[in-house]
Amino acid sequence: MRDESDSRDQPSAPPPLPESERLGSRDRRGDTTDEGRARVFPCQECGADLEFNIGVQALKCPYCGAVKEIDLAEGAAIVEQDFHEMLARAERLHDRVEGIESELNEVRCRSCGGTVEFIGTLTSTACPYCASPIQREDVHTATHRIPVDGVLPFLIERVRAHGRLREWVHSRWFAPNSFLREGAQGKFNSVYIPFWTYDTLTFNSYSGSRGDAYWVTVGTGNNQRRERRVRWSHASGRFQRFFDDITVLASQGMNTPLVQALEPWPFRQTIPFTQQVLAGFFARTYDVSLREGFGLAKVRIDSQIDSDVRRRIGGDEQRVDSINTRYDAITFKHLLLPVWMLVYRHQGKAYQVFVNGGTGEVQGQRPYSWVKILLAILLGLAVVGIIAFAQSR
Repeated sequence: MRDESDSRDQPSAPPPLPESERLGSRDRRGDTTDEGRARVFPCQECGADLEFNIGVQALKCPYCGAVKEIDLAEGAAIVEQDFHEMLARAERLHDRVEGIESELNEVRCRSCGGTVEFIGTLTSTACPYCASPIQREDVHTATHRIPVDGVLPFLIERVRAHGRLREWVHSRWFAPNSFLREGAQGKFNSVYIPFWTYDTLTFNSYSGSRGDAYWVTVGTGNNQRRERRVRWSHASGRFQRFFDDITVLASQGMNTPLVQALEPWPFRQTIPFTQQVLAGFFARTYDVSLREGFGLAKVRIDSQIDSDVRRRIGGDEQRVDSINTRYDAITFKHLLLPVWMLVYRHQGKAYQVFVNGGTGEVQGQRPYSWVKILLAILLGLAVVGIIAFAQSR
């Protein structure tokens, strides 16, 4: 029998948020099991769990081969979201939902009944007991988190990713011969990684100096020579520039320069978010906040604006004294983008490789042969010496 006195001493769960107060919601079509905690998609033919198949771009049964098309809600579309409005809503909800996310760290597998723990921001995985694909339900659609707007399905299959990896290995200059022979041996993991994309219209004013180079003859006799001088003049101006889809990695603990080098992404092939595309794949939620992400986007935007200013100043050299930028009409999207990840070892050291799951672009760490580098330097010095000797005769 339930002890009513004990229940009164327990803190009550926070009331459900009304639809108007939620950060977002998504269509939840598809079969849900385990009281909405673990999302699987059973095959209508044999009952096994369907997985997203890259080759057919649909859900496919790994046992009987049955195919189920991705089911998107009617009228579903990826739309830009207002940055400042979302920040305000997120701040209002922060205190009301504190602690909820920690309750979503475990799910029970429908197939075998085992409990699966989700570590960190992992949201999609396979059951370690029976290998059935399961997902931590509602993380991507939770009312206290900014929902995913769209997902780029994997377009590059595992075999193609391996092919691109082999090409990448054989194109590495100054790599040890052992690495060229053995290649990057390891297992690819397919992961959907969270990204923010930002749009903004910038208004920019700048001031600085334009430097125009000219040459003068100085000295006399054997000391006569040509010297380069620069004539400086004031420069200033105003301009506006629109930035579209400035992409920021929203997951910490990854090699950001390598992941960023996977750009560009085929954004035209993204679809409105659906859990079905994640079936059988790893996926992570964001741990870089929306506000922090825009701060990182501004670094990239400001770098491009600086290049614009220098181009507008013109001349042979530029001095930039000040740039004032106003960011208007800021919008964003929360996307999941596909990446093949591999860690391999060479002579006891670990290296990471990433393959863009939409284009096949490869970026990674690699070993170097210092013997080859030294020989190249010596060869270069020898060539310079020969040219200098020939010019002195």
